[in-house]
Amino acid sequence: MNTNRTLLKRTSTLAIVAIALVLAMLSLAPNAALADVRKADEVLGQSVESQGLTLADCPNVEAEHAILMGQDGTVFFERNADTPVKIASITKIMTAVTALDSVPADTMIYVSENAAYIGESSAWLMPEDSMLLSDAITAMMVPSGNDSAQAIAESIGAIMLESEGAPSDDPDTRCNRFVEAMNAKSAEIGLADSYWTNPHGLDDGIFAGDQHSTARDIAKLCAYAMQKQAIRDVVSQSSAHCNIIRYGETIDAEFESTDLILESYEGACGIKTGFTDQAGACFAGACNRGEDLYAIALNSLDEWERFEDVMAMWDWYYTHRIDLPLAHSEMSVLDASGESLPLVAKVPAASWIDKTVDATLEDPGATVRVFDIQGNVSQDVEYAYPEGAVHVGDVVGTITYKQHNHVVAQANLVAAQDLEAPNILEAISIWWRRLIGGFMGDDGIAEPQLFNQMPTINDKNAQGS
Repeated sequence: MNTNRTLLKRTSTLAIVAIALVLAMLSLAPNAALADVRKADEVLGQSVESQGLTLADCPNVEAEHAILMGQDGTVFFERNADTPVKIASITKIMTAVTALDSVPADTMIYVSENAAYIGESSAWLMPEDSMLLSDAITAMMVPSGNDSAQAIAESIGAIMLESEGAPSDDPDTRCNRFVEAMNAKSAEIGLADSYWTNPHGLDDGIFAGDQHSTARDIAKLCAYAMQKQAIRDVVSQSSAHCNIIRYGETIDAEFESTDLILESYEGACGIKTGFTDQAGACFAGACNRGEDLYAIALNSLDEWERFEDVMAMWDWYYTHRIDLPLAHSEMSVLDASGESLPLVAKVPAASWIDKTVDATLEDPGATVRVFDIQGNVSQDVEYAYPEGAVHVGDVVGTITYKQHNHVVAQANLVAAQDLEAPNILEAISIWWRRLIGGFMGDDGIAEPQLFNQMPTINDKNAQGS
């Protein structure tokens, strides 16, 4: 009996220890799952630490270099975005841009033996193949064909040399001329810290060199590239066909995209993956749910995590993006047809002493798209103090909406009712009353009333601005 009790006590003790270990592991697991949020990460230009942001306020990103940029250039999130690094096949975006800005899309591209056997990722092109530039871009961007990238560079480089009176049969000379054009185009676009030495992104062996870019530059490059329908149409396809002329016959080649989230993430529309041992796993992604949103992840943990990083940035943005109505009033007024409209303000009529005009917004249903982490939206009202008769629809003021001291919207206040001008006797009486009231500090006009109240969208910024 005593032995059984001893065993029972030991078993119970072991069970308690085991449970404690499990609970400890579980307590640690969420922190790992919530990911790598760093004090130096920046949200809307300010560090996470300086803003006192929590894990929930930040995207779950593992990549060493990352950025999330809107179509208008607003940077919502960044991590080490200005550090020059290898970018592997993301280089091919620059190649596509340079090619399309240099020659027409129906320019013939010829595949040399040098291009066909360039190595690594391939579109399985063969020496003496030829195709239109538009097809070559498909073979380069969809399966990430280094052979197609090299063929584009050599073919267009040859055209450039020919136009300059310096033709060459050497494929390296042709390619180098195209790379010069890549660097010139890079400077033209405004890429502050990018340098190109080849058109495909390989970075070891004979291709070892100083080719580099930054997450910020890649975001700018993507924004430029996606303005070109020829690129946008190609990179948005999960699979694509192109025509290749081989031994005098046209063959239909089908390629599967290296972008694995095109059909699984709402709005995903490209644009390029990359991987080398030096660059790590990279992805430059674009998503469109009404406007383009660019997310760049460089040197992520692995080839799937690069997609997770980009989707995390997109999810974070869409969670915090708000379409905020500009009219927020518990009061209402009926228009001429009996429709209820928000009563935004009562605007003093300058021709009267004690009369105001009911006002609503010119577009009562107007909204402004804002990012809630950026703070609450405040409003500044400027009243027009209308003279004489006022008619429905007349502009009687404006409201300016600001977030973090930046103007995000403006709206006209319009009269929701008619108001007649005073007749002669009324005008004389008003003039006399104002004259007397002036000696007593009375300006002889009604006070404006504002009923529009902007809601709190960020408790940390309850003061607005």
